[in-house]
Amino acid sequence: MSGRLDGKVAVITGAGSGIGRASAELFAREGAKVVCVDVSGEQEETAAGIGAAAVPVHADVRVAADVRDAVATAERRFGRLDVLFNNAGIGGPKRPITEQSEEDYARVLDVNLKSVFLGMKFGIAAMLRTGGGSVINTASAAGLVGWRKNALYGASKGGVVQMTKATALDFAEQGVRVNALCPGMTWTGLVPGAADAPLPPADASAPPQPMRRWGLPTELAAAALFLACDESSFVTGVALPVDGGYVCG
Repeated sequence: MSGRLDGKVAVITGAGSGIGRASAELFAREGAKVVCVDVSGEQEETAAGIGAAAVPVHADVRVAADVRDAVATAERRFGRLDVLFNNAGIGGPKRPITEQSEEDYARVLDVNLKSVFLGMKFGIAAMLRTGGGSVINTASAAGLVGWRKNALYGASKGGVVQMTKATALDFAEQGVRVNALCPGMTWTGLVPGAADAPLPPADASAPPQPMRRWGLPTELAAAALFLACDESSFVTGVALPVDGGYVCG
């Protein structure tokens, strides 16, 4: 199948690398116009690789004005917003909560959870102006089960799951679907060394998930595409694990 996003306009945060970049590229191949949002500067490279169907936006997803402007860019350049992929996030320090600081807490919760609040606040308002759309929020397997030394990260991603479910109920009758993507251990820049290797090297240790391999950004992008397109038109409020069986293992 192809053209699953023909005529649609998407905003993707964290589009400079990893799952965000893979999703921007896939969405564009499936016919979408894509606003590539990141704070790193790498959104420029993502958009350039896609071509005329993409526009880069530098934005800090913790800042309301930046998120509002990213949504406004979609409406100004392409006339509407149909898909919002709140994907930007960080891992944060991995240590027991007794060794975390208030600054650690604020940064992890702001980047991972406040950003989703802001994205939905402005993105759903835009979708309602044109009859609806699809919101995808990147949560994590860590938002469904506990991970040692990841209390802050897990809290932020658990918050994404619950914010997703409540918002899905709020807008179910207005044509806006809201779902969460819950990756397992995926080969992205959050993994030490992954930024320098697009695929896991042969000697990379297998993560503790039943498939005994790393997930790939392209596999998460494929799941995001399903949630973005009309094939999932009766799906809302779901926290979809894409984790090699981790949460059921």
